[in-house]
Amino acid sequence: MMIIELNQRQETILQIVKDNGPITGEQIAEKLSLTRATLRPDLAILSMAGFLDARPRVGYFYTGKTGAQLLTERVKKLTVKQYQSVPVVVNESASVYDAICTIYLEDVGTLFVINGDSHLVGVLSRKDLLRASMGKQNLESVPVSIIMTRMPNITMCHEGDLLFEAANKLINKQIDGLPVVRDVEINGNIKYEVIGRITKTNMTKALVQIALDDFH
Repeated sequence: MMIIELNQRQETILQIVKDNGPITGEQIAEKLSLTRATLRPDLAILSMAGFLDARPRVGYFYTGKTGAQLLTERVKKLTVKQYQSVPVVVNESASVYDAICTIYLEDVGTLFVINGDSHLVGVLSRKDLLRASMGKQNLESVPVSIIMTRMPNITMCHEGDLLFEAANKLINKQIDGLPVVRDVEINGNIKYEVIGRITKTNMTKALVQIALDDFH
């Protein structure tokens, strides 16, 4: 569903349906002195955009939703899968020095730490690495497992989760990114495979895309 700027005829059709609905396409065409075929594209656009609904043998009726309400509905339907990006991971045996190099070379705010079975075991933020680098220890000899945030204190999301719910987690936890995971059952225990990431940048891209869709 895309929120659009209606033209004059579409606005007129919308008003006719508001005042007379339910009303058939033929009746709308008659009021405008146009053919049903001429009106068909406009009725299709209004229906797809969510302003109108149609019922067989009944006709068109106004949904009562404003453009803002339709936009809100659209946002609430967006999923993590639509906007997730490729995750950047490091092994739990990697050194803090290696993690610092990775986070800057990949230009990300968060690294996801996996074990030898490629299952999520921790998360590293820029703050974690900065804090570790302020000490006098040899960063090449300190494994990331020493400084990472461990399970079960990791906030995650799944591909099917709603995007606004993931955004709410970022805000509430005051973090830069979430691992997008797939549940893997092993011997009755649930492990997590990292398949993506959702960040504040992903949220911004979603907002820009919605604005561009509406503009066009």
